[in-house]
Amino acid sequence: QVQLVESGGGLVQPGGSLRLSCAASGFSFSSYAMNWYRQAPGKERELVAYITSFGGRTNYADSVKGRFTISRDNAKNTLYLQMNSLKPEDTAVYYCARVGGDSWGQGTQVTVSS
Repeated sequence: QVQLVESGGGLVQPGGSLRLSCAASGFSFSSYAMNWYRQAPGKERELVAYITSFGGRTNYADSVKGRFTISRDNAKNTLYLQMNSLKPEDTAVYYCARVGGDSWGQGTQVTVSS
């Protein structure tokens, strides 16, 4: 069964950094492109970042471009999101997902506040 477990969220001040992780199991991780999404209370889910199966190409929402970096370690079946220069508007629950799939983990809360 596909399982995705997000971790690494927390409370940070504006301008701070966090590194999110997504531990994947139940499928051939290296065969799939992956996404990071986020959802803030009262707002629609937003696609934040995308990465191809071997990490050769990435894409980002305009709101995070230049600040966030998506990466993966296929040997560890783990997806990462490095988040720098965080802003209050980045506050949300962050989820990882397999491209073409509909399985979701519990998400990890990121709160950016002074």
